[in-house]
Amino acid sequence: MTATVESTVTRRGKGGGAAMAALALGGFGIGTTEFATMGLLPQMAATFDISIPTAGHAISLYALGVVVGAPLIAGLAAKLPRKGLLIGLTIALAVGNGLSAIAPDTGLLMTARFVAGLPHGAFFGIAAVVATTLVPPERRGTAVARIMVGLTVANLVGVPVATAAGQQIGWRVAYLAVAVIEVVTALAVAKWLPRVPAPRDASVAAELSAFRRPQVWFALLTGMIGFGGMFAVYSYISPITTEVTALSTSAVPWVLAVFGLGMTLGATVGGRFVDRSVMGTVFGSLIAVTVVLVVFALTATSPVMAFGTVFLIGLVSQVLASALQVRLMDASPDAPSLASSSNHSALNIANGAGAWLGGLAIGAGWGYTSTAWVGVALSLAGLAVAALSVVVDHRRVARL
Repeated sequence: MTATVESTVTRRGKGGGAAMAALALGGFGIGTTEFATMGLLPQMAATFDISIPTAGHAISLYALGVVVGAPLIAGLAAKLPRKGLLIGLTIALAVGNGLSAIAPDTGLLMTARFVAGLPHGAFFGIAAVVATTLVPPERRGTAVARIMVGLTVANLVGVPVATAAGQQIGWRVAYLAVAVIEVVTALAVAKWLPRVPAPRDASVAAELSAFRRPQVWFALLTGMIGFGGMFAVYSYISPITTEVTALSTSAVPWVLAVFGLGMTLGATVGGRFVDRSVMGTVFGSLIAVTVVLVVFALTATSPVMAFGTVFLIGLVSQVLASALQVRLMDASPDAPSLASSSNHSALNIANGAGAWLGGLAIGAGWGYTSTAWVGVALSLAGLAVAALSVVVDHRRVARL
């Protein structure tokens, strides 16, 4: 295996940086479309004359699209060449976001958001597997983090710019811009990504074998539950900024940029932590996000503290995402594409569940800061699942 990877690096190393940049660009577009919705909920609600929690269903339906599309596409496309598959996924992303931009009513918007979510997880999952073939085995955590940099830069630049443009010009322009980005990504992948054939023994059955491994399910459940803590807060960051922190609407893009800065730093340092200890990074990041959410709940009325804790939420959440990605690939070495793609299904279940549970807390009259306490409960539950996975694994090893 090592010799194979090293020969791959030797053969492709020259174009590896450009190839990863092309894949990161696709992640930039995906991150923009996923997170910009959260900053534009008030404008979308106003356009269709619906409440903000109802507009939040666009977030949940996009997440549902990811949940459905990631394992379905990764499994059915198991035998397809990776390069062609990634190009097809970027085109599908462009179509889904283009439809979102022109949706004339709420029903069609919600449908378009579901369609836009379908290629999301498969793109990230397959891109992560391809990226690990371009580096030595001991740097796979760093390779995955480099692909995720596109997502984090989206939160640093793409989402704030899209939010500001949406506030001034109209929210539809954000989705139109993402459609253009994904078309450019398709061209970049076609030019720079080396030919990457599917594994010789690839099949739907082989990929589905990943789901027979308990550790795959533990990792997925950790993401489904634990990552929901971040989304419970971030889904409503726009009204939290204006109603709790008492800042103007113009401050929302800056809050989103600070969150993105935290994610970008998390992607930069997270890969190094993952390279040293995958499960250690999972535990450390879950504990950290729990503490930060508690601080956020108690201090969100202070602009300085709100900015600081939002930065930290972005940082530790991104470290967790990178760790879970590699954990799934390790838990299913002979079916990495489906396992890797399923991580994004899990994280978007967290997205939808976090937004939904946060909305329930708000709807119950507990206020916008209640979303942080919902997040604390979810993070602690995710930590418990991760701990259980270690106990089960140790018992399995002891029986051998």
